[in-house]
Amino acid sequence: MFKELKYVLYVIVIFIFIFLTGKFYFSDENEKNYYRSFDNINKKINTYSSNLPLLKNDTDNVIEYVENKVSKDKKKYRFWKLLEND
Repeated sequence: MFKELKYVLYVIVIFIFIFLTGKFYFSDENEKNYYRSFDNINKKINTYSSNLPLLKNDTDNVIEYVENKVSKDKKKYRFWKLLEND
């Protein structure tokens, strides 16, 4: 008897938790607070982005091109030949 009452109590607590959570989540007051906070975040982003300093561009002519000289005197190594020499 006590075991069944305990299970019924657990089920009731779970349903009450789900009901109250859903009621709060879908309430008009929660939606208003959500949109207000979202609007405040956008205002803060706009304020901070307008106060950012602009840095001077100093990356002109940074790339130096180097000619790649391919030497024809390179010794060609082959993997299997290296193993055979041991």
